[in-house]
Amino acid sequence: MNVHATALADAHLPDEQTSVFARDAIGDLSQRPKRLSPKYFYDTTGSELFEAITRLPEYYPTRTELSILRDRGDEIAAFVPNETALVEFGAGATTKVRLLLENCAIGAYVPVDISGDFLKGQAETLRQDFPRLAVYPVAADFTAPFPLPPAIAGLPKVGFFPGSTLGNFEPHEACAFLRSARDILGAGGRMVIGVDLEKDERVLHDAYNDAAGVTARFNLNVLVRINRELGGNFDLSAFTHRAIYNRERHRIEMHLISRKSQTVRMLGTSFSFRAGESIHTENSYKYSLERFAALARGSGWTPLKSWTDAAGLFSVHVLAASD
Repeated sequence: MNVHATALADAHLPDEQTSVFARDAIGDLSQRPKRLSPKYFYDTTGSELFEAITRLPEYYPTRTELSILRDRGDEIAAFVPNETALVEFGAGATTKVRLLLENCAIGAYVPVDISGDFLKGQAETLRQDFPRLAVYPVAADFTAPFPLPPAIAGLPKVGFFPGSTLGNFEPHEACAFLRSARDILGAGGRMVIGVDLEKDERVLHDAYNDAAGVTARFNLNVLVRINRELGGNFDLSAFTHRAIYNRERHRIEMHLISRKSQTVRMLGTSFSFRAGESIHTENSYKYSLERFAALARGSGWTPLKSWTDAAGLFSVHVLAASD
């Protein structure tokens, strides 16, 4: 039995999801450089903090994408078949999907997210506001294959992936996700997807280093979650948030920087940090329209149409599954 398995056995972890979190966290923090997967940001607190980020004055993606979905709603609806089952990958708050529900003839809505409690609350609110809409929430890691509800088997399917979440994947991971989504949606499937665009570096820096410190709390919350769920002893005051733009790789990088030399324990495993050492928690890749179209084609999709805001900050695309 390896050290990871020993730690898990000693901890008596209560469920499979927590066990996977533990294995991932131990494995990622054992790497050089250290890292943590951004999918573990989104417990209930993390989801709420992210929604607060989307309302910050510095954070342009949400309001810009909303403006495209609102202003181009009729044009987007022309690409969505009647009585479609709309499958939202990584569903959070319902603000964006409501615009599609209001403009398109949606027969069923399938929100998919790893944060089950948050997902159920959002689904219930949506049922109240759209009483004729069939809502089938699926608690799952949307980056891996998962089954769709049997009730939507006979409906045409359109994926919805807003918020530039694709940028959190490495390019090869983005390709793998798009291929997996194509397989999940099946033949004839389509996808409405939001993609953040390359832009002035100061705009990017401010968006991920907000003056109110909400993004910092969001980043640090993954350590809070490790302490709570995995018995870690991270001292939050000993780490600081940092987001930088990597020009060569066209991405924002988020890090947690150790303020001092220290040792942290979790599930019987110790992790040593040097002063200034980083835990790399997230990337957010920025695309040109041409680079994203090439990625989509290489992932089994045919780009049908794209829209941007007047300033060219953000883009929304409609893709069709290639034969």
